[in-house]
Amino acid sequence: MDKFTTLTGVAAPLPMINIDTDMIIPKQFLKTIERTGLGKHLFFEMRFQDDGSESPDFVLNKPAYRQSKILIAGENFGCGSSREHAPWALMDFGIKCVIAPSFADIFYNNCFKNGILPICLPQEEIDKLLDDAERGANATITVDLEAQEISGPDGGTIAFEIDPFRKHCLLEGLDDIGLTLQKADAISSFEEKAEAARPWA
Repeated sequence: MDKFTTLTGVAAPLPMINIDTDMIIPKQFLKTIERTGLGKHLFFEMRFQDDGSESPDFVLNKPAYRQSKILIAGENFGCGSSREHAPWALMDFGIKCVIAPSFADIFYNNCFKNGILPICLPQEEIDKLLDDAERGANATITVDLEAQEISGPDGGTIAFEIDPFRKHCLLEGLDDIGLTLQKADAISSFEEKAEAARPWA
């Protein structure tokens, strides 16, 4: 997993509440166990019309937001079924940070395991960021995980809270496997001792 330290990019406004995981990545695209290739299906039913053409009014189809790295959303983002494909699709599209008033628990946890930073902020702070994001290509903001600050295009900053352990894992690029491998020597030592003590096992 890549380290997350600072992220600077265009923020896309998507002020909808209760965006569920089926909206993020519809069920027909869950046949793969690969983490890549899902970005083209992100928000599929909102991004595309019935004939397969792009919906021009959807934010990520607008020229200013096609390369967005940050998403500003409404409350209860990621609700619905517990599909890990949802953060995979966001990451594959290029979105590495989602900022919302609240998240569904399973989606929130899955974000950290896949290198995405989910940030919870009060609605009044979200409203400020949505206002900034409406500037299109000028809606560039910087998320500094170490400092736990978001810097807007006008230089103002917003502080955010994050669990220290999750912060450490993102800064170091550690998923569950990476955390386990940090204890590889201790695990090997235990296994050697166990084998010597119980050679018949």
